[in-house]
Amino acid sequence: MADNDWKKRLGVVYSTNPDFKYVTEESAEEATLPPEKQRLVVSIDRRGRGGKQATLVKGFRGTADDLAALGKALKVKCGVGGSAADGEILLQGDLRDKAVALLTSMGYNAKRGN
Repeated sequence: MADNDWKKRLGVVYSTNPDFKYVTEESAEEATLPPEKQRLVVSIDRRGRGGKQATLVKGFRGTADDLAALGKALKVKCGVGGSAADGEILLQGDLRDKAVALLTSMGYNAKRGN
Protein backbone atom coordinates (compact mmCIF):
# COMPACT_ATOMS: atom_id res chain seq x y z
CA MET A 1 0.00 0.00 0.00
CA ALA A 2 2.91 2.35 0.67
CA ASP A 3 4.01 2.04 -2.98
CA ASN A 4 0.65 3.43 -4.12
CA ASP A 5 0.57 6.68 -2.16
CA TRP A 6 -1.32 9.07 -4.45
CA LYS A 7 -0.28 12.22 -2.56
CA LYS A 8 3.30 11.90 -3.77
CA ARG A 9 2.10 11.70 -7.37
CA LEU A 10 -0.06 14.82 -7.59
CA GLY A 11 0.36 16.53 -10.94
CA VAL A 12 1.58 13.39 -12.74
CA VAL A 13 -0.13 12.27 -15.93
CA TYR A 14 -1.87 8.89 -15.74
CA SER A 15 -0.06 5.91 -17.29
CA THR A 16 -1.83 2.84 -18.71
CA ASN A 17 1.34 0.76 -18.59
CA PRO A 18 0.86 -1.86 -15.82
CA ASP A 19 4.64 -2.12 -15.29
CA PHE A 20 5.10 1.62 -14.76
CA LYS A 21 6.70 2.59 -11.44
CA TYR A 22 6.66 6.24 -10.47
CA VAL A 23 10.04 7.25 -9.06
CA THR A 24 10.41 10.41 -7.01
CA GLU A 25 13.62 12.37 -6.84
CA GLU A 26 14.67 12.54 -3.24
CA SER A 27 17.03 15.34 -2.37
CA ALA A 28 19.92 14.26 -0.23
CA GLU A 29 20.38 16.19 2.99
CA GLU A 30 23.54 18.20 3.30
CA ALA A 31 26.15 16.63 5.57
CA THR A 32 26.66 18.44 8.84
CA LEU A 33 29.71 20.66 8.94
CA PRO A 34 31.97 20.43 12.00
CA PRO A 35 31.19 23.06 14.68
CA GLU A 36 34.30 25.16 14.01
CA LYS A 37 33.25 25.63 10.35
CA GLN A 38 29.68 26.67 11.17
CA ARG A 39 28.91 30.40 11.06
CA LEU A 40 25.88 31.01 13.26
CA VAL A 41 24.19 34.37 13.71
CA VAL A 42 22.14 34.90 16.88
CA SER A 43 19.52 37.65 16.50
CA ILE A 44 16.22 38.76 18.01
CA ASP A 45 12.87 38.82 16.25
CA ARG A 46 9.41 40.12 17.15
CA ARG A 47 7.58 39.72 13.82
CA GLY A 48 4.54 37.47 13.84
CA ARG A 49 4.70 36.76 17.55
CA GLY A 50 2.32 39.32 19.01
CA GLY A 51 5.16 41.63 20.08
CA LYS A 52 6.92 38.95 22.12
CA GLN A 53 10.67 38.55 21.72
CA ALA A 54 12.26 35.43 20.31
CA THR A 55 15.92 34.62 19.77
CA LEU A 56 16.77 33.17 16.35
CA VAL A 57 19.91 31.19 15.59
CA LYS A 58 20.44 31.18 11.82
CA GLY A 59 23.05 29.73 9.52
CA PHE A 60 23.20 26.09 10.65
CA ARG A 61 24.34 23.82 7.82
CA GLY A 62 23.58 20.15 8.31
CA THR A 63 20.93 17.50 8.75
CA ALA A 64 17.58 18.09 10.41
CA ASP A 65 18.45 15.62 13.18
CA ASP A 66 21.63 17.50 14.09
CA LEU A 67 19.72 20.80 14.04
CA ALA A 68 17.09 19.34 16.38
CA ALA A 69 19.80 18.02 18.72
CA LEU A 70 21.52 21.42 18.88
CA GLY A 71 18.16 23.15 19.41
CA LYS A 72 17.28 20.78 22.24
CA ALA A 73 20.67 21.36 23.89
CA LEU A 74 20.21 25.15 23.73
CA LYS A 75 16.64 24.97 25.04
CA VAL A 76 17.68 22.78 27.98
CA LYS A 77 20.69 24.91 28.92
CA CYS A 78 18.71 28.16 28.62
CA GLY A 79 15.65 26.72 30.36
CA VAL A 80 13.17 27.96 27.76
CA GLY A 81 10.91 26.60 25.05
CA GLY A 82 11.41 26.89 21.35
CA SER A 83 11.71 24.97 18.11
CA ALA A 84 14.21 23.95 15.47
CA ALA A 85 13.12 23.86 11.82
CA ASP A 86 14.10 25.11 8.37
CA GLY A 87 17.73 25.68 9.33
CA GLU A 88 16.85 27.94 12.28
CA ILE A 89 16.59 27.50 16.01
CA LEU A 90 14.00 29.62 17.82
CA LEU A 91 14.29 30.27 21.55
CA GLN A 92 11.58 32.08 23.48
CA GLY A 93 12.76 35.35 24.98
CA ASP A 94 15.82 37.59 24.56
CA LEU A 95 18.71 35.16 25.12
CA ARG A 96 21.21 36.48 22.58
CA ASP A 97 24.17 36.81 24.95
CA LYS A 98 23.56 33.48 26.67
CA ALA A 99 23.05 31.66 23.35
CA VAL A 100 26.28 33.09 21.89
CA ALA A 101 28.21 32.09 25.02
CA LEU A 102 26.79 28.55 24.93
CA LEU A 103 27.45 28.12 21.22
CA THR A 104 31.05 29.33 21.47
CA SER A 105 31.65 27.00 24.42
CA MET A 106 30.35 24.13 22.22
CA GLY A 107 32.92 25.06 19.56
CA TYR A 108 30.64 26.90 17.12
CA ASN A 109 31.64 30.15 15.44
CA ALA A 110 28.71 32.27 16.67
CA LYS A 111 28.24 36.02 16.62
CA ARG A 112 25.53 38.27 17.93
CA GLY A 113 23.29 39.86 15.32
CA ASN A 114 21.01 42.87 15.82
